Amino acid sequence: MIHELLLALSGYPGTIFTWNKRNGLQVSQDLPFLHPSETSVLNRLCKMGTDYMRFTEFIEQHTGHVHQQEHYSNQPSQTGLHGIYLRAFCTGLHSMLQPYRQALLDLEQEIHGCQILETVYKHSCGGLPPVRMALEKILAVCHGVMYKQLAAWMLHGLLLDQSEEFFVKQGPSAGGAAAAQEEEDEDLGIGGLSGKQLRELQDLRLIEEENMLAPTLQQFSLRVEMLPSYIPVRVAEKILFVGESVQMFENHNQSPSRAGSILKHQEDMFAAELHRLKQQPLFSLVDFENVIDGIRSTVAEHLWTLMVEESDLLGQLKIIKDFYLLGRGELYQAFIDLAQHMLKTPPSAVTEHDVNVAFQQAAHKVLLDDDNLLPLLHLTIDYQGKDTKEASGNREGTTPPQESSPREAPSTGWAALGLAYKVQWPLHILFTPAVLEKYNVVFRYLLSVRRVQSELQHCWALQMQRKHLKSNQTDAVKWRLRNHMAFLVDNLQYYLQVDVLESQFSQLLQQINSTRDFESIRLAHDHFLSNLLAQSFILLKPVFHCLNEILDLCHNFCSLVSQNLGPLDERGAAQLDIMVKGFSRQSFLLFKILSSVRNHQINSDLAQLLLRLDYNKYYTQSGGTLGSFGL
Repeated sequence: MIHELLLALSGYPGTIFTWNKRNGLQVSQDLPFLHPSETSVLNRLCKMGTDYMRFTEFIEQHTGHVHQQEHYSNQPSQTGLHGIYLRAFCTGLHSMLQPYRQALLDLEQEIHGCQILETVYKHSCGGLPPVRMALEKILAVCHGVMYKQLAAWMLHGLLLDQSEEFFVKQGPSAGGAAAAQEEEDEDLGIGGLSGKQLRELQDLRLIEEENMLAPTLQQFSLRVEMLPSYIPVRVAEKILFVGESVQMFENHNQSPSRAGSILKHQEDMFAAELHRLKQQPLFSLVDFENVIDGIRSTVAEHLWTLMVEESDLLGQLKIIKDFYLLGRGELYQAFIDLAQHMLKTPPSAVTEHDVNVAFQQAAHKVLLDDDNLLPLLHLTIDYQGKDTKEASGNREGTTPPQESSPREAPSTGWAALGLAYKVQWPLHILFTPAVLEKYNVVFRYLLSVRRVQSELQHCWALQMQRKHLKSNQTDAVKWRLRNHMAFLVDNLQYYLQVDVLESQFSQLLQQINSTRDFESIRLAHDHFLSNLLAQSFILLKPVFHCLNEILDLCHNFCSLVSQNLGPLDERGAAQLDIMVKGFSRQSFLLFKILSSVRNHQINSDLAQLLLRLDYNKYYTQSGGTLGSFGL
């Protein structure tokens, strides 16, 4: 009835609060559930609403009359008041009623939906026993509605909330500032550094991850403003998790005999527990959280069994590691050899087909003939024009592209290469499109390092073929530069594969095997992926940019050597000199960044990479410069 009262006070009477011109706004006499004292209080409020309605009626009547008179200004005056002074008076009166309208709006926001629980709860904490007891009874009745919504959501995955009053909603969370603040203070996974500390070191700034990785919108989220203060957010998160899991299971479970009920057929028991809480005269957070924890534990354990034992999560993670993280190095070495010629130029409409043929050939070459696995993997090429075709093919119900402006065309097929993996149910709740896109970012980076390492090894083979020939000073510069490039790239590759990937993957498997809770698995996997992005420096703009510049220089050098098997001419020598200076400059910048972290005595991944590069102090003794002729 509160909504009806607010509507009546706003000038919109109904069947509970009626209006007549003689008596104004009044409570209907046909409401047996109202006590006479309640009727008296409500009628006192109605007097205020009556005054407001008569003011607004006056304003609407005479403002409209003024407009009419202005339109027919040459005609003689009809009956009724009019004039510009009357219009000014009405405008002033309308502005003076704005605080009243704002007060009604504030009241509606304060007592909307689950916020009513918060308002009643605060007033029930007063010192007057009669008032406290009355409000506690009211709160118990209001809790009955909440428990019905909880039962529908947690036991059946149904969000019964037509008026958007529940603290769980469909759609993404609106939180942005809080997440930014949390990122400021939370550990980034780089040796215990927080975001704030990291930015204080040589002004190292994180790449904006949202610009690089488009996150997938969650289907459901918390409406925190509707959450009563006496229910902690941690409990609400458990409620959200249970409802999402139950709904996912109900909507996607196509083989009930295989998976069974996600609540292990304990719905009746949990419904009885929620009904018991509903019957309690006073809300007990301890009892409430115990019941929620019981339901959550059952759901989480069943999901763990479904994911780990029935869907072979560890085997799926091994596939992710082998293909996205280049665990099958021999496969990608064969693929690089086969696809090098077709990906060194800008991609076209047929490039994707060609690279998938090459990928299948590479798999057969290394005896990878798993007929169940290979159809689930597909290399993608994101070339310019592909998005345009897909956008023009969008129909109603499909998601339009986020950016209408054309993106810059990739310079080579390698820059547009990606890997798609068909995730089977129910593993899709762990390997979401956003998660796979993050894996793709790591995949492209690792593949670029592996490709440059392979090109440098090919240059070494060319050098060995010509070692018996007479060499000049330019050759000495060329091969010394190759040695320094190979030294840096080999150590970077070893750091990424051993210190980052193998170490983090081992920790992930250990955490999965030490729990029977799905939420723990999801948190461990999120932490694993965040550590990959952080420890490989993808999110650290200065280091990542510096490493990419070094890889580009190495690639250009290998192209120069491959195209000039004999002694370099004057033009080639000039290009070599530019590469020597560029590599010296970038290697010096990398050394300064890595040393700055070490000088701050912070145990980080930057220091670990520096340890690989400078294990015998050669890097330090050279002044942090590699590739110069003077070494």
